[in-house]
Amino acid sequence: MADPVSSAPGGTADPDEIARFTAMADAWWDPTGKFRPLHQLNPVRVQFIRDNVCRHFGLDADAERPFAGLDFLDVGCGGGLLSEPMARLGAKMTSIDAGAKNVEIAKIHAAKSGLDIDYRNVLPEDLAAEGKRFDVVLNMEVIEHVADPQAFMAASAMVMKPDGAMVLSTINRNLKSLLMAKIGAEYVLRWLPAGTHDWKKFFKPSELARLARAQGLEFTDIRGMVYNPLAGTWSLSATDLDVNYLAFATRG
Repeated sequence: MADPVSSAPGGTADPDEIARFTAMADAWWDPTGKFRPLHQLNPVRVQFIRDNVCRHFGLDADAERPFAGLDFLDVGCGGGLLSEPMARLGAKMTSIDAGAKNVEIAKIHAAKSGLDIDYRNVLPEDLAAEGKRFDVVLNMEVIEHVADPQAFMAASAMVMKPDGAMVLSTINRNLKSLLMAKIGAEYVLRWLPAGTHDWKKFFKPSELARLARAQGLEFTDIRGMVYNPLAGTWSLSATDLDVNYLAFATRG
């Protein structure tokens, strides 16, 4: 996320967070740069989304373009790291970010990649006000950066179709996540610039589920993302939600 696009009271974008990610915008597509962790996370994120979306809509997860015919919204899309694989899987993509520079970088990269993605410099509440509705809403590594998580979740739920689904990912809040996702990632391994995350804004799974439940959503799947430092890879875990985790939500 980056430059604020709305100064209206109660807007979900956080100007400080937006400015921080704008400063890093040029590095989005460098797999060894500041967004290296997201590049490494992408395979397991795509796997989780593909499996759950196909299960929910009764689609063939082994098909080349299983998401054909589905409208996806990628909230806080950044440079498009997740939007592009979703488009390749057949999704009709609308991707939004509060940072104008991020959106422009994403547009350029999509054009170079021959992908038709509707990138927009707006917030989810703007789309809700327009009456837009989507089959799948992606909120990946976003909620820990917004100014008002409750309002953000409400706006995100509002743009879901009645039988739609939401995919979320964030970071748990405990001593282990403080040591690994904050101190380790930012100050020891230097995967991320110092100050990228505020540990106090991390969400325990129960807290995220409570926010979702307030909007009529229930988690049908939740998985941890676990890093193997020897292999340099991530994998999904049904039991280890201690640090990074994903959740799939539908209307109960």
